[in-house]
Amino acid sequence: MAHTKPDWSCLNGVKIVDASRLLPGPHATLMLSQLGADVVKVEPPGIGDPMRMLSPELFAQLNRGKRSVALDLEMPEGRAALIDLIRDADALVEGFRPSVMARLGLDYAALAAVNPRLVVCSISGFGQTGPYADAAGHDLNYLALGGFWSVPVQVDDQVTRPRIRLADYAASSHAALAMTAAILSARTNGRGQHLDVSIHDCVMAWTAPAAWASREYAEHPLDSPGVMPENDLFETRDGRHLALGILENKFWLNLREAIGADFPPLMDERFATRAGRQQHKREVNTLLAQIFATRPLRQWLATLQRFDLPVSPVLDARELFDDPHVRARGMVREVAADRTIACRFPVKFSLGLPDGDDAVPLLVEPGT
Repeated sequence: MAHTKPDWSCLNGVKIVDASRLLPGPHATLMLSQLGADVVKVEPPGIGDPMRMLSPELFAQLNRGKRSVALDLEMPEGRAALIDLIRDADALVEGFRPSVMARLGLDYAALAAVNPRLVVCSISGFGQTGPYADAAGHDLNYLALGGFWSVPVQVDDQVTRPRIRLADYAASSHAALAMTAAILSARTNGRGQHLDVSIHDCVMAWTAPAAWASREYAEHPLDSPGVMPENDLFETRDGRHLALGILENKFWLNLREAIGADFPPLMDERFATRAGRQQHKREVNTLLAQIFATRPLRQWLATLQRFDLPVSPVLDARELFDDPHVRARGMVREVAADRTIACRFPVKFSLGLPDGDDAVPLLVEPGT
């Protein structure tokens, strides 16, 4: 299959040097690469990006289509090689702790002296300033301090870890958007800038509105209007789970129509309105849990999907890729060469967005 850049993209011809590792930076530059940018990945000699060893499949998904070069930034020749790379680059992405680039003599002022229109995007856990700036952290730490678990949402709320690295993806998305704006501005006015992307800040951008509204319910989280007893995950008789996304009252009435004859307690007029269900949250939630525990998932779906209801099975990893909607949308494609998948950019452009290069970059040592 031929792979080309989108001929309409304003990112065609944009060069990004990516000295970041693991997930946030590489995912940000992956998105820009999918939209036309040329990405040169800078990795430490020897093992390269640690993601190569931690998860080769994830490394492949995050770095397909990029070029790679191994540079030891602790050595003068490695730093000189990086300077050469950024002379004609539009952006540099780095994910070190705040003091590292300055210690290496590669801070924004030094790089801007070489290339005044360069955009430097620094992605760190807590940002370049503030009392936590130099603190160690990973995804769970940023979620915890960013208020992810401060918003009550379930009758029996629990603090459990998310299944994917939400904080990292929050940061990568904001970084990609900010870089696009800064790069286009620099190409217009010739002035680059330093982007200080804090993973913690990006989490807070998502959580703060709901967390602010939740402050008065900290001692009594069940009283929060965000806790909706009919908007929850319920276990079925076969140990599977069903997601019931009822929000509007019309969907509750549809649920009553669907199964009220078999389960008369649903017809209780105390529960007929959202206000009524909010007054009896635990009773409603317990009732639904008892109801859904009586039949296997497949039987529930056969019954409920005949009605206009926000009801879905909780898919496992195998079912996900066989889902007919996933296949119809073409979100993922199988890469025959290494029997892995590549995720397409999740926005459909009417002018078309061709698939990128499938090649996973080899770690190229200097002089080879």
